[in-house]
Amino acid sequence: MPLLSRFGILWPGIVTAALFSGFAAEGPDLGPLFDAFPLTLAPGHRTEVLGPIFYTEQKELQRTWAFPPLLSRTWDPVTDFDEIDLAYPLITYRRFGMEYRWHVIQVFSFAGGKDQQEKDSRRFTLFPVYFQQRSSVPSNNYTAFFPVYGRLENRLFRDEIFFVLFPIYGQSRIKDRVTDNYLYPFFHLRHGDSLRGWQFWPLVGHEHKDPLTRTNGFGDAEREGGHDDKFALWPFLFLNQSGIGTENPQTERGILPFYCDVRSAQRDSTTVLWPLISHVTDRGKKYREWDVPWPLIVFARGEGKTIWRVWPFYSRARNSSLESDFYLWPLYKYDRVHGGALDRERTRILFYLYSDTIQRNTESGEARRRIDFWPLFTHQRDYDGGSRLQLFSPLEPFLPNNPSVERDYSPVWSVWRAEWNPRTGAGSQSLLWNLYRRETTPQSKKCSLLLGLFQYQSGPEGKRLSLLYIPVIRTRPASGAPSQ
Repeated sequence: MPLLSRFGILWPGIVTAALFSGFAAEGPDLGPLFDAFPLTLAPGHRTEVLGPIFYTEQKELQRTWAFPPLLSRTWDPVTDFDEIDLAYPLITYRRFGMEYRWHVIQVFSFAGGKDQQEKDSRRFTLFPVYFQQRSSVPSNNYTAFFPVYGRLENRLFRDEIFFVLFPIYGQSRIKDRVTDNYLYPFFHLRHGDSLRGWQFWPLVGHEHKDPLTRTNGFGDAEREGGHDDKFALWPFLFLNQSGIGTENPQTERGILPFYCDVRSAQRDSTTVLWPLISHVTDRGKKYREWDVPWPLIVFARGEGKTIWRVWPFYSRARNSSLESDFYLWPLYKYDRVHGGALDRERTRILFYLYSDTIQRNTESGEARRRIDFWPLFTHQRDYDGGSRLQLFSPLEPFLPNNPSVERDYSPVWSVWRAEWNPRTGAGSQSLLWNLYRRETTPQSKKCSLLLGLFQYQSGPEGKRLSLLYIPVIRTRPASGAPSQ
């Protein structure tokens, strides 16, 4: 990786990882000083040194070394990915195959790789001042020095951007729609396929697009509706027509905040004192809704939606794939999404104080569950039944399933860890970074306490007990017992 050689700060971690990689998967049990042990939930092993200060781990083919919470690296030579965190999220490096990105708090970044046409490109950004790309295709090169002059491609949610002394002039393109801005955001001209528009914001504006037929990626013709939008004294006066040339044209007009309505073949909506009081009749989804006033009191009835809400006291909402309830919001909140093979439920109390999420595969019958009680614990059970309990977890409830948080921060404050693997029958518990550690399998037990001053192990090879590192009991397997 050429980028790694540019940052000398990474080399101490690489050297230390190399030193400890020489230890066997199971080494001396010295508690927080040094401990090496097999993983419980996956094939592999882990070595921990000086409590949460340093660890290495090999999980199947994936390898990790870390100095939590300052520095970590994880990589997999088979899937060809590499991740480095330095004081995450301040500095991160991500590489997958030929694609890479190195950034400092999303402001200073390098990125590059190959596109779908196997063309190389390298990007440098000092956001929001300087943008640069260099490619093996000269026409894909661009440079932008904001706000003086520049051109960008596929950045800032636009296919192309060009500006000179912004906000004096700027041009942006999304597919065929091109917008020329003069003294942004006050005046612009817009054109595209069957599209013309202009605005002198916030006084007046008009945009019109005729319906047309396009060919999609499968070679099929698709009808695209047109629109005609007008406004005056934005956002108070407007008249918008959409879906022109389709089976469901829609007209929206308003004099805010006094009145606003929407009329179409499938849906009618009328709002008075926007957005407080409104009535909706949706013939397409077959429901009616009253908001008096929105969002405090909402009622909806019909096949497509059912809502009964008096905020913040009570709410119950249903449609074909979603459910949402709350009582004394935000004291209790329940959400459910179900469709296809997915059925996901989440129950929360006081936002993130308590969260219980269950996700099921309705076809296989398997389920996984995660319970967070901030900041005391996080408990997870995966689809295969493997479970893990961690005490404490101050960040995990806010950033669930974040690999960098689990890799860089969880080892710092996880004073208790308990894991169980029902497939292999293996279990493990660790208190205060292995000051106490216990491992069990169907064939063996192992326990270590107080920096290894007390150690006990039993298995097919016999039993061993050590006190103050002195062997006290050592037995051999009974005659005829299987040997390893």
